[in-house]
Amino acid sequence: MFVDSVKVYIKAGDGGDGVVAFRREKYVPKGGPAGGDGGNGGDIVFEVDEGLSTLMDFRYQRHFKAKRGENGMGKGAHGKNAEDYVIPVPPGTTVKDVATGEILADLTEHKQTAVIAKGGRGGRGNIKFASSRNPAPELAEKGEPGIDRDITLELKLMADVGLVGYPSVGKSTLLSVVSAAKPKIAEYHFTTIAPNLGVVETKDQRSFVLADLPGLIEGAHEGVGLGFQFLRHVERTRVIVHVVDMASLEGRDPYEDYKTIQEELIQYDERLKHRPQMVIATKMDMPEAEERLEEFRGKVGEGVPIFPISSITKEGLDEALFAIADLLETVPKEETPIEEKDERVLYKFKEEEQPFSITRESDGAFVLHGDKLEKLFKMTDFSRDETINRFSRQLRGMGVDEALRERGAKDGDTIRLLGYEFEFVE
Repeated sequence: MFVDSVKVYIKAGDGGDGVVAFRREKYVPKGGPAGGDGGNGGDIVFEVDEGLSTLMDFRYQRHFKAKRGENGMGKGAHGKNAEDYVIPVPPGTTVKDVATGEILADLTEHKQTAVIAKGGRGGRGNIKFASSRNPAPELAEKGEPGIDRDITLELKLMADVGLVGYPSVGKSTLLSVVSAAKPKIAEYHFTTIAPNLGVVETKDQRSFVLADLPGLIEGAHEGVGLGFQFLRHVERTRVIVHVVDMASLEGRDPYEDYKTIQEELIQYDERLKHRPQMVIATKMDMPEAEERLEEFRGKVGEGVPIFPISSITKEGLDEALFAIADLLETVPKEETPIEEKDERVLYKFKEEEQPFSITRESDGAFVLHGDKLEKLFKMTDFSRDETINRFSRQLRGMGVDEALRERGAKDGDTIRLLGYEFEFVE
């Protein structure tokens, strides 16, 4: 089974907690702070493994969670950093954030890696909070939460040549004849519902990877038929080969088929019209195929090379394969066909996110929201008065107290944050 798109949940490791500890040393009468920092949480890292060809493993495991960092220790000892969680993916994998649609990584080369979710920073121990005003603080941070997100993995085949065309024009038969691949072949539409790959070797010992891609129909660029599932894979092929049925067994005109497929490719991505292309005219062993071929040549014109073949008699196959190999030599392998390499970085103005927002519930309680605010809350140890006082000062510095007063908060009103309740005190 071929899997080329899957949604998964990932969670980077939380940072370890910093600790409050004090030295008890001989000849040091008052000691001092000795609480170490927590270790950093593990990152979620994707790494390309060229031995993989599908996303099948993600069908059986949809949740990935990295380990948290170790807590700090006394005598200034730093907690151990957690190891990164490395997840292997096949070459051609694109990683997208479900919430924003942003492309997080485009993984194409063996051993290429990308950090998809960053682990949390370890909390600081009380050594870090010592000052001349407070030489022995009972103050430490909890570890920073690791990033968690839902992502979509999409696989785009890394084939040299992609066979495109209407269903039942002979793409699968052609692949089975010129390579060792065994695609499903039958007399009904959409026999191929997932791409098939085969390695082709010409008689002059040149080789390339050929992909039999699911059949296209009109409207594919809008998702009709196998639409996007198919077109996703065309993007990375270096050469596009149109397979056209000259026997017209389905009653369609070969030129109209060719024109429709070409239009679908351009509608999906206009840059595809600049990709090297050729036409393989199939089923030339059938009656009236020669007449249709001549008519087809006249309509297409001189600009597109056309190679008539019969997959049954194998007539014309060698000439077509030589032509494909020749064409591939004009397209450098290191060139990524669809993703144009541009070293420039475009910086866009982004409005600074508000650190918090306030809503009010039906029972009169004020509810605080905001990533920055929630992160501070999660990193605060509420078992110690000194850390609670620090959290209160941080809220005041962010303007939370003033904003609550402006919304009408009075002494004794209930304030909620992440399901916890506090009392507003003037």
